[in-house]
Amino acid sequence: EKDTSLAGLAAYSASRPPHSEGLAVFIASYLANETALPNINLLHLSSRKAVQAALMMADAFPHIDFRREVTIGHLMLDITSPSAELAKVNPPIRPREDVEYLWNALLAGKLDWVVSDHACCRHEMKIPRHYFGNIWMAKSGFGGTEYLLPSLVSEGTRRGMAYNHMARVTSWAPAQRFGLNRKGDIAEGLDADLALVDPSKNWTIRAADSPSTQGYTPFEGLELSARVEATYLRGEQIYTHDKGVIGQPRGRYLFRPTA
Repeated sequence: EKDTSLAGLAAYSASRPPHSEGLAVFIASYLANETALPNINLLHLSSRKAVQAALMMADAFPHIDFRREVTIGHLMLDITSPSAELAKVNPPIRPREDVEYLWNALLAGKLDWVVSDHACCRHEMKIPRHYFGNIWMAKSGFGGTEYLLPSLVSEGTRRGMAYNHMARVTSWAPAQRFGLNRKGDIAEGLDADLALVDPSKNWTIRAADSPSTQGYTPFEGLELSARVEATYLRGEQIYTHDKGVIGQPRGRYLFRPTA
């Protein structure tokens, strides 16, 4: 904080450097081995060192079923983002070279899930007005569920990612991991939970256009080439881009299997 050579997201990334993230992966994996845990989920991997540590631990402990996850924020933003303290999150947003490494790891099948890490926080709670510009006084986390699929389809398509791969890391793979056996696929007997995405719809992210009351987004100004046009829950349409949310909430609590 006292080092004036760094500021904003670059300073926050330096305060929680990638080697500390890699060390956390080593410790979590070692403890999983020592306590005979059969599974471990390594979440929010944000850097080359973290992913490399995760892959190394999978080799060191082949009897443990590892999963490796990345957030859409860490794939779409870097420390030069103009959103500054509004993009503060843990682990921090990283330099561009880490972002590129994450994409390469994802495309190579080394990352299992892509998530939103949605943690909605209104602007006045994220950082009080008199602390604007001070990364250290901002709270960590931000909302972004609505930008997960549009961002992944837009940038993933540009990088040659197949649609089936996108569906696997956002739907099939997490559903299988958590025992949600009626979710994650399109098949007879499963819940018809669907998102219809137009892969050729150009638009620009603006917080003012969002139904969220968060009041800002660190993705502000990103130009995308895909948009969610409609969503269905158990076969019933619950959202369209033109109408917004349709009807009353119909969500159900999903109990994970205990064995």
